[in-house]
Amino acid sequence: MLAFIITTLLCFVIYLLFTTGSGTEVLGLWSWIEIAFGALLSIVVGIAARKIFVKDSFRMLNPVRWFTFLVYMIGPFFIALTKANLDVAYRVITGKIKPGIVKISPGLKTDFGITLLANSITLTPGTLSVDIDENTNDLYIHWINVDEKALEKKPVDCKYICGNFPKWVRRIAE
Repeated sequence: MLAFIITTLLCFVIYLLFTTGSGTEVLGLWSWIEIAFGALLSIVVGIAARKIFVKDSFRMLNPVRWFTFLVYMIGPFFIALTKANLDVAYRVITGKIKPGIVKISPGLKTDFGITLLANSITLTPGTLSVDIDENTNDLYIHWINVDEKALEKKPVDCKYICGNFPKWVRRIAE
């Protein structure tokens, strides 16, 4: 029941954020029909998705984790994104690429942590998460320029591909 309530409230808040300013009756921001439709839609989504979004743990409801996620996105992720964009632009101009698929072991335990790391890697230009070994939570990454030093260790050390992303993801998701 708690999973349903949390999912429904979260969906309703997101709905209200997306529809802000489309009416004038309620606080000058929404219409009553829109509020009713949003509540109905949130209840339906809450019933359908309560086991998907919340599962067994409520740790992601902690505001500190959301703040840490925001700091991660604005700080380390944005910096890595900028560096990767410049690196890919350099490699496109010069033609100096050596693509390959490498395996990394980030040591993350939760599905959310692996998903957050895989998405962070994929969003960073020059890298793409290709596959996940579900037994060991290892990631297979397509890398635009495979470094010879990185290949010395099997699996490849995460610092070559994703820097300190796993440390931040561990703070957020585990």
